[in-house]
Amino acid sequence: MATTTITRDDIERKLREVSGDLDEQVESARPKLVASAVGGVVLLVLVAYLLGRRGGRARSAVVEIRKV
Repeated sequence: MATTTITRDDIERKLREVSGDLDEQVESARPKLVASAVGGVVLLVLVAYLLGRRGGRARSAVVEIRKV
C-alpha cells in the first residue's frame, strides 16, 4: 500500500481553489444581498414609524377649551 504525503503546498493550493470558487459566488450574489438588506431596513423603519404613529394617536389627549 503506497502512502502519499500531503505537503503544505497541496493544502494551500486546495484552500485557494475552494476560496476562489466561494469568492466568485459571493461577488455574484452581493448585489442581491445589498438590495435585500436595504429593503429590509426600509421596511423595518416604515413599520416602526407606523406603530409609533398609532401609539401616539391612542395616547393623545383631547383638550376642550370653553369660554365661561
